[in-house]
Amino acid sequence: MDKLLLHSCCAPCSSAIVEELYKHFDLTLYYYNPCITDKDEYYKRADELKKFRNKATIIIGPHTPNAFFEMAKGMEHFPEGGARCRLCYYQRLNKTAAYAKQNDFRYFSTTLTISPYKDSATINAIGKQCGWDNDVMYMPFDFGYLYIKSLQLCKEYNLYQQDYCGCPYSKNNCTQP
Repeated sequence: MDKLLLHSCCAPCSSAIVEELYKHFDLTLYYYNPCITDKDEYYKRADELKKFRNKATIIIGPHTPNAFFEMAKGMEHFPEGGARCRLCYYQRLNKTAAYAKQNDFRYFSTTLTISPYKDSATINAIGKQCGWDNDVMYMPFDFGYLYIKSLQLCKEYNLYQQDYCGCPYSKNNCTQP
């Protein structure tokens, strides 16, 4: 079975995707999200991911909010889904691709495409570029069809469901329910 490193933004987004992919891959989840700048929130989400670890190995990346703030400088007031978000996706996926390359994963992907609030085509294009830059293959998925299943699994596993992506700017301008 091929190894797949799956960037994970949170347990709710990962739940249904893990259920789907573990049948086809030796799965490792890589939780790396410098956009979650609040330390307590970062580790709360990491702990929730561990609740759902029965079908995948989990790697918890370092909490590096300064990397996010440096990347987002000057874009604090940009709208959600714009240039700041694209750079944030790149930051997370590039780090995931580098980790995949360093740890002999043939493939990597992300859970970000499950969200109805994010553009899967943009995320997949960024993932492909990060794969190219790091000499590892990005697997493009559009996991939007699993969104309802992820909500059901959140109830089943009693997973914490946050109402913002994680960055302080999305929290201040929350557009998610």
